[in-house]
Amino acid sequence: MRLDKYLKVSRLIKRRTVANEACDAGRVTVNGKPARASYEVKVGDVITISMGVHPIEVEVISVNEYAKKEEAVLMYRSKQ
Repeated sequence: MRLDKYLKVSRLIKRRTVANEACDAGRVTVNGKPARASYEVKVGDVITISMGVHPIEVEVISVNEYAKKEEAVLMYRSKQ
């Protein structure tokens, strides 16, 4: 699954266009490297989002095409 779609489905970022813009601006890294919106997310990847004061760092647990609000939290584990 594309990185921008994963960020939207997992509800780490509200809208896919915002996720796409964050990737283009270099605010999203995967495994310590700046990632493009087209990056294919895999289980075990560590995603860091630097928007706002505190960066968000999560580890990918599962990659689902669709997720309800309750299931979205189960797609990642916080690294902090």
